[in-house]
Amino acid sequence: MKKIAVIGAGTMGNGIAHTFSQHGFPVNLVDLHDAQLERAMDIISKNLERQVQKGTLTEENRKQTLQLIKPVSDLKSGVSGAEIIIEAISENVETKLNIFRELDKLAQPQAILASNTSSISITRIAAATKRPSHVIGMHFMNPVPVMKLVEVINGYATSSDVTGTITEIARQLEKIPCVVNDYPGFIANRILMPMINEAIISLHEGVAGVVEIDTVMKLGMAHPMGPLQLADFIGLDICLSILKVLLEGFGNPKYAPSPLLINMVSAGILGLKSGEGFYKYIPGSKELIPSERLGKHNSIH
Repeated sequence: MKKIAVIGAGTMGNGIAHTFSQHGFPVNLVDLHDAQLERAMDIISKNLERQVQKGTLTEENRKQTLQLIKPVSDLKSGVSGAEIIIEAISENVETKLNIFRELDKLAQPQAILASNTSSISITRIAAATKRPSHVIGMHFMNPVPVMKLVEVINGYATSSDVTGTITEIARQLEKIPCVVNDYPGFIANRILMPMINEAIISLHEGVAGVVEIDTVMKLGMAHPMGPLQLADFIGLDICLSILKVLLEGFGNPKYAPSPLLINMVSAGILGLKSGEGFYKYIPGSKELIPSERLGKHNSIH
């Protein structure tokens, strides 16, 4: 098994570390903040416990999985000896470029540097390194231990050997890799985000309410989750960031984010992670309650 380093212990990072370790890979989970590492390990432990309770994982496997994850708060020691390094930090261009410059200096020469970015150009990230042939996108879906897709993104200079290695690794994780080329939003978000944006525009224009829009898409299009609930789950700030990448990358006004989305993010209404988005989220409750604020702000008529 190749040694893995995951950079960033947030939602995606801890999910990626969980998935690799559950499939027998030794993982260094790297984050500069000890509190974030403690929180990540606690989340992983609880998620593994749920799997045991559901009968999808044995107690022995749970213990082995946790033993394979090593939390590390120093980047240099965290990537030492790693053969595949997966960056899963915030979706910010400059932050990612800076971390890849550091990884390029610290990682062993043949190490593959992968990014879990959902929209930022792999070619641009690779250009910040001296090993562009060894830089690739490995875009996992949330929640990582559950979702089967891994979007594998080739940068302009990514070598076929690196692509082959990453697709094979994805299969070893019991995921389904889909290889795509490096254009704004790749495939997943190039198609998904305009749909979410159009749902928000429809709400803003007063065409229908939150529940009605989501119900139409769930019952009429067989989507497991409506676009507004999905936007809350992704994070409204992330949706806005990706739409800005699409707008800048293509220069096409069809990708311009809805003014309602911009206003909500500006107000700190970010979806599930802030406790409110298009719906209100009450801890311990699965009931979806449409946000009362939208009655005052949603319609342009």
